[in-house]
Amino acid sequence: EDFGNVIDQINASGFGLTFGMHSRIDHRVQYAVEHVNVGNIYINRNQIGAVVGSQPFGGEGLSGTGPKAGGPKYLNRFAKVTPIEDAHISGNSIDAKAINDRFTALESEHRKGQQKSCFEPTELPGPTGESNLYQLAPRGRVLCLGPTPEQAAAQAEAAVKLGCVALAIAPDAIDGIDASIEPETLIAVEELDAVICWSDQASSIRKALAKRDGPIVPVFTDQDFAQWLTVERHTCINTTAAGGNASLLSEQE
Repeated sequence: EDFGNVIDQINASGFGLTFGMHSRIDHRVQYAVEHVNVGNIYINRNQIGAVVGSQPFGGEGLSGTGPKAGGPKYLNRFAKVTPIEDAHISGNSIDAKAINDRFTALESEHRKGQQKSCFEPTELPGPTGESNLYQLAPRGRVLCLGPTPEQAAAQAEAAVKLGCVALAIAPDAIDGIDASIEPETLIAVEELDAVICWSDQASSIRKALAKRDGPIVPVFTDQDFAQWLTVERHTCINTTAAGGNASLLSEQE
């Protein structure tokens, strides 16, 4: 009866590399797969020995900084990025509390109209008796800084389509906050999963975000930012297991 609370506690820890579970109860397995925020989920099998192409490996939150090793996004991360750098645009600056409040309001609206996931899982090749599923999930809170109001709106629109909660901030912003932002302000923003910035502020924003506690917050400066607004999750299920075998959790198998 406390299973949901256990999953919540795991998610609250901030770490999200590998999750292992042994159970005969299908709906409980499904609940874990849908709610635990980790990069690799192993059901009724051991938790080591990820295979390239079948079990892309990597975490999220405090347990990951980029695409999964052996996954479809991995090679893209090594490509040279050509930033889009427009001139810096200044205006009345906004404080962290106003950003937090707007994100909270957006999340409330998001929960009312959004399904759990807008991505269908992809079946990966693997040995007989094993199911390997790869799925994307939205990053969460994304700050879109334009710098022009049109760019900020386009960035936010792309993020929302992927299931993220996006907030646009730019001078003269129509569907967002009409203001500019000082990089140091981002240190005090409570929750932040990514920043999109095409101005010369990007470097200063990276330096400010590096002072935050918790997971690394990436700053995307390229035209193809949308590919990085999702996290990758892999689920491996031993379909031949008649039930859980706790000894498989040991690295001494």
